Amino acid sequence: MIRPCRQVDFETIYAIVNDAAEAYRGVIPADCRKLPYMSLEELRHEIVAGVVFWGCEKDAELVGVMGIQDIMDVTLIRHAYVRTAAQNQGIGGQLLADLMEHTTRPTLVGTWAAAAWAVRFYQRHGFRLVSPAEKDRLLRTYWSIPDRQIETSVVLADERWWAMQGATGADRVPR
Repeated sequence: MIRPCRQVDFETIYAIVNDAAEAYRGVIPADCRKLPYMSLEELRHEIVAGVVFWGCEKDAELVGVMGIQDIMDVTLIRHAYVRTAAQNQGIGGQLLADLMEHTTRPTLVGTWAAAAWAVRFYQRHGFRLVSPAEKDRLLRTYWSIPDRQIETSVVLADERWWAMQGATGADRVPR
């Protein structure tokens, strides 16, 4: 069952994010990885900044979370994580499909470039990589992240975003 997360889910969201982020160990640059991956304070900050978390329950337990955030003229998919023990069961895909039904705006997602599994996940769900120059512009416009994270990230965009761009410009990257 997909549902909006509530205040009572706060510590569970924190636990899911940090459990699932273990996948980044040895993958993302060491200078970008910290423990915990997301602190309680950072999670609070994200929620105050407008990230609305949705969760997937399995057997009455929250096993996956994904945030959605409207910024200016786009929607961002933020902090998509599934408990390690529940991965590869379609939970992330269910969450993403449900969140995409909650917006009509062009939608973007940023992730670590080295997290090939995450890039493939979004590509399987219809998102396409933008060019490196466009990635830099988008990350600086819609996200508040350090320069080092911008250097080591990618941005993927949905069909609505590509349609808004005309999808024929120089910044188009083939599937």
